[in-house]
Amino acid sequence: MAKAGGGLIWATAEDLARNRPVVLSLYRQILRALNSPELPLGHAARLAKKAECRAIFIFGAEERSLHNIRDLLDAARHTLGLLNRGRLP
Repeated sequence: MAKAGGGLIWATAEDLARNRPVVLSLYRQILRALNSPELPLGHAARLAKKAECRAIFIFGAEERSLHNIRDLLDAARHTLGLLNRGRLP
């Protein structure tokens, strides 16, 4: 595990296990929100947004930096908030 300035910067197995339920929940909520009829999306655009979401979460699953994991979770929460208001991110 690497240290920078006295603080841990790399995620441990415990960190990853702790974040896993949060990440899965956000992923499922975003996919459900993309299915909302309130969003101005056609079928193809809806599928493209879902594929984009899936790619981001797959990329994020490989992340090991605590700061980047935190940023990705914040971005997912912000995206979910926008989708719940009927806006596209």
